[in-house]
Amino acid sequence: MARYYSEKLGAHGVTPQGVDWNSEDSQQLRFSQLLLVMQEEPREPLVLDYGCGYGALARRLIAAGAPFRYVGFDVCTPMVARARADVRDPRCSFTDRESELPVADYTVASGIFNVRLQASSEQWRAHVVKTIDALARHSSRGFAFNMLTRYADARKLRDYLYYADPGEYFKLCKQSWSRNVALLHHYDLYEFTILVKLGSEPKALLHP
Repeated sequence: MARYYSEKLGAHGVTPQGVDWNSEDSQQLRFSQLLLVMQEEPREPLVLDYGCGYGALARRLIAAGAPFRYVGFDVCTPMVARARADVRDPRCSFTDRESELPVADYTVASGIFNVRLQASSEQWRAHVVKTIDALARHSSRGFAFNMLTRYADARKLRDYLYYADPGEYFKLCKQSWSRNVALLHHYDLYEFTILVKLGSEPKALLHP
């Protein structure tokens, strides 16, 4: 993954294509869905961007003007280096070391589950579930992620991408992490977003 995205950054620079998105508009539309997990947040949240790329979400938060603190994490070291160089806001920090990550109020992950390369669907699903659990562990109030949908047009499917069943991951999040889960599949992209609000439910209620 680190090599794949390093090559994208080298080819396309600090653009949506540099993190394997088609356009600025689609990138911003994805951010709008993910940030709904923070809706009605009354205070200055700490946001963890898990798979931050060159810091596009940090730029979005800065432009919005609302109070926030931000940590960006990415396994692709050149991405992190570029984000550090370009995003100089003191509220933002970037790292390629997961061991340095705090427990944030909210964690968001955009696009990190899409490219499976040579991994089988079964291998990639196991990786996805493990990573969603990491999102939950790094969050105190909620987390959100997006995935390509299995309901995409057949002619557009690519064999190196992972297309998920929205209902499967909605059920997983309901059963494993929270009663309060939203599945967003209403926006004009071949993907879906899941929002998970975390609370104080006893684990026994979530794992009958």
